[in-house]
Amino acid sequence: MSTDDSDEAAEGPVGDPGEGAVDARLVDLLSWVLDTETRARIYLYLRQQPASTSDEVAEGTGLYPSTVREALAELTDDGTVTRGKREAGGAGNNPYEYEAIPPRELVSGFVGELQEELNTVFNLDDALAGGEAGDGPVRITVDDADADTTTRPQAGDD
Repeated sequence: MSTDDSDEAAEGPVGDPGEGAVDARLVDLLSWVLDTETRARIYLYLRQQPASTSDEVAEGTGLYPSTVREALAELTDDGTVTRGKREAGGAGNNPYEYEAIPPRELVSGFVGELQEELNTVFNLDDALAGGEAGDGPVRITVDDADADTTTRPQAGDD
């Protein structure tokens, strides 16, 4: 994406450290899914603080307001973030407020693209021999089960 991920992204953790800043590993993982660290930091902030304005996101993430506005436009265009007008009592400018889609929706949108890429790698020998990579055996599915029914490995499970 076009958002610049210069040294600005290293300005600090997402959120106030006193309120439990987000682990850098989570930012790295989401950077892979969302293309940049800037977009990942904004996504995480909006999951923690839904209905935030661009100025609130900039202040909360430590990113420059212009960088946040550009990234929010991209995230809105690709459906990762939704935007609506903030209701205000009285006359004046009602700023936009943003919310990030749930992680399940984010992953669902990413799965098809990842599956295609993995199949291309899996069928690399066919492609190098002049054939087409075609559909391969890699198939990724996202279960729509409620989060309450998700089983997680317990300590000592192998």
